[in-house]
Amino acid sequence: MAARRTTKKPNVSADELKAFYKDMLLIRRFEEKAGQLYGMGLIGGFCHLYIGQEAVVVGLEAAAEEGDKRITTYRDHGHMLACGMDPNGVMAELTGREGGYSKGKGGSMHMFSTDKHFYGGHGIVGANVPLGAGLAFADKYLDNGRVTFTYFGDGAANQGQVYETFNMASLWKLPVIFVIENNQYAMGTAQKRSTSSADIHTRGEAFGIPGEAVDGMDVLAVKEAGMKAVKHCREGNGPYILEVKTYRYRGHSMSDPAKYRTREEVQKIRDEKDAIEHVRDLLLTGGHATEDDLKAIDKDIKAVVNASAEFAKESPEPGAGELWTDIITDVAPQNA
Repeated sequence: MAARRTTKKPNVSADELKAFYKDMLLIRRFEEKAGQLYGMGLIGGFCHLYIGQEAVVVGLEAAAEEGDKRITTYRDHGHMLACGMDPNGVMAELTGREGGYSKGKGGSMHMFSTDKHFYGGHGIVGANVPLGAGLAFADKYLDNGRVTFTYFGDGAANQGQVYETFNMASLWKLPVIFVIENNQYAMGTAQKRSTSSADIHTRGEAFGIPGEAVDGMDVLAVKEAGMKAVKHCREGNGPYILEVKTYRYRGHSMSDPAKYRTREEVQKIRDEKDAIEHVRDLLLTGGHATEDDLKAIDKDIKAVVNASAEFAKESPEPGAGELWTDIITDVAPQNA
């Protein structure tokens, strides 16, 4: 693949570059396997793959600290893996099995991990944005120095509840980073046909929220922008908007044939802008890894992903008694 090359020396260590490569490759191989299982009928309902957008969440997780929170929409498998959730539990949930993070009752769009401070996975477009502000409000109230990453797409950026949330977050100076994962097509309509402003990050200006756009196909650029946004929030300056311009290679969901764009367009992005190939090139040209090293990494990751698929297949479906569990709690969490 003729990925773009750079003569600029990356401002990261060789170990961090390798970690970026492994994390992004894990997401891609996992999503490819999820697509296979969907085609085999082992994953039901909707399934939204993250292939092509890996640098967004990997770069921002590199800017996060322990205890920071994240909440996103339905294209969420990559976020789960990037924050350290177990591939076995994620794949088992996708297949509706007992070993999944929501005991097989949530599926692709509804799984959570309080241990990893991952709060979903939400199927309603834009509905997670006010929830993300609520998480940040708790952090502000507890004065714990944490930040919440609230992810949503270019399509959701046109939702009214997003702007209500911007207003409240600005008034209360909440430590929330609004991450717009702009993959340019929302659910299937090009941004230029659906959105009046070319630069979505500027929509926070009316509320006094600073923002910037960043190349979402460059994990190093994403991390750098993320560090800036995190610093802004931790210092008590209120919310920040990051418009991360990325590109999904697959359709909106597995049932989307993506006829609103050409195969040539998708291939051009793959050839010239692929985030994983970019880091691969940096590792090879910088002398940090050999072709054999990278093949070994890929082999190891494929083994992890295949094991997650086998775990999911072997895990039983939830029993009928699970219909009545995890509905109401008598204990309110403290200092979450």
